[in-house]
Amino acid sequence: MMIPDGITRLPITSWMNKHENFTQDLVQDASFQLRNPPGFNRQERYQITTQNFQWLIRHATTHDLKLRAMGSGWSFTKVGVTEGGIIDTASLNFSFPLSRKYVNDNYPLTPEDLYFVQCGTIIYELNNRLAAKSPPRSIKASGASNGQTIAGALSTGTHGAAFKVGAIQDFVVGLHIITGEDKHIWLERASYPVAAPAFIDWLDTTIIRDDAMFNAALVSFGSFGFIHGVMIETEPIFLLEEHRIGNVPYDVKLKKAMTTLDLSDLNLAGAGPNKDLYHFEVLFNLHKFAINDPQKGAFLKYMYKKPYQLPYTPVTRNNVFTYGDDLLGIISTVLDTLGKASQLLIPKLVNTMFGLAFAPQPPQEGTIREIFNYTKFRGKVASAAIGIDIKDAAQVVEEIIEVNKQHPFSGGLSLRYVKGTKATLGFTKFKDTCVLEMDGVDSNVARDFYEAVWNTLESKNIPYTLHWGKINFNLNATRIKNMYGSAQVNQWIDARNTLLSNKVASVFTNKFIERCGLDKLLGPIV
Repeated sequence: MMIPDGITRLPITSWMNKHENFTQDLVQDASFQLRNPPGFNRQERYQITTQNFQWLIRHATTHDLKLRAMGSGWSFTKVGVTEGGIIDTASLNFSFPLSRKYVNDNYPLTPEDLYFVQCGTIIYELNNRLAAKSPPRSIKASGASNGQTIAGALSTGTHGAAFKVGAIQDFVVGLHIITGEDKHIWLERASYPVAAPAFIDWLDTTIIRDDAMFNAALVSFGSFGFIHGVMIETEPIFLLEEHRIGNVPYDVKLKKAMTTLDLSDLNLAGAGPNKDLYHFEVLFNLHKFAINDPQKGAFLKYMYKKPYQLPYTPVTRNNVFTYGDDLLGIISTVLDTLGKASQLLIPKLVNTMFGLAFAPQPPQEGTIREIFNYTKFRGKVASAAIGIDIKDAAQVVEEIIEVNKQHPFSGGLSLRYVKGTKATLGFTKFKDTCVLEMDGVDSNVARDFYEAVWNTLESKNIPYTLHWGKINFNLNATRIKNMYGSAQVNQWIDARNTLLSNKVASVFTNKFIERCGLDKLLGPIV
């Protein structure tokens, strides 16, 4: 078999995700690495890579293979893997701004606001490139860390806590998707045109402008075909001023803030002219909690957005902790230090190390790339995240505290606030979404705790969603419909069927979406 230049076969039959909490078996000789071929200009290299994506689809349909593009392997769940072969896209990482001729005349902003990114570009790389522009630019929001690829991050709904901005997919305005062995499209919203005919010609593709189809494709975990290119909106670079305070009592004032995002009663330090509250996060140690007791209350992390101005002293991180100094980093450090013995000691260790990692400190400032730096991982860790309406935040925290008494969890709880998404199956679906993250050691004990939490929410009739890229083993077709509604689910399925033939849809179908009932053939949108 002649393999085109730019494609290399990977001699692997299994693959482990970044967090080491699952291994996926693969078909021998079914996995490949893609790279942009050398010796051509950027447009020619990009178009050849598009053709190579199409060759992979042709190869898969000929040999009855399942395929899935692989980014950084960040997900804790098998949402992004397949039972056939994986396609390593890490080398597909160039990006560039758009000149006026490539931007639609009806685009409401300026060409400087747009940036085109190839699928394998890591958020960390993207941040560096934007910061190096003249004048410097920035992405609008980030997850807690920035080691994911742009395509992987948006496809699973990576969020953060920018409660006026939204998740990664919410500043994506165009997608170049390879949808068949002889088909690829540029997809954007009809209500928000971005690309001019010259850009469609540059891609050598056809354009589809459809709000429903675009919203469905945004969070589609690799099942709508190969995402080759992503158009994002950026903004002028800015600074974030980070504050961390502890010993905040869990009382009526905090509950008001948690359930309404009215933070006025908290009297947060740092407010001033030319500052806008950007990030709000509440953290609890489940093993040290009591109502109205500051010593057993919450830790707050909040950030003000302010204009970029030199000079400033960039934020510095304690190298002892990782993953943005959050709970997952604490657990990772414990595992790295003590190995298997740590699993017996973690409840006490979390109490001790929570105080170290989340000790109050003076305000620090930095850009997005400095605040949310590159993550390192140590050991086998687990994370589950629940999306809820903010009005239910206090009740859900109290329910989780009760669950922890019966199913002690070797970890902690953080609440992040995210603007609701337009993505059809975006898990930050509530107008104002509170994301509850439960990070700890991956074990049967942890999974018993997660399941007890989910069952409690269902028994209390509290609407919730689950992060697609974090632990979500209870997802099935019934729960998906309960979470998003049958109309939303059918709209997503219909969009997929419209873009992909049945034969190609089979290539991008894995056991995860089968379990979730998202592989059905319902006929195209009319």
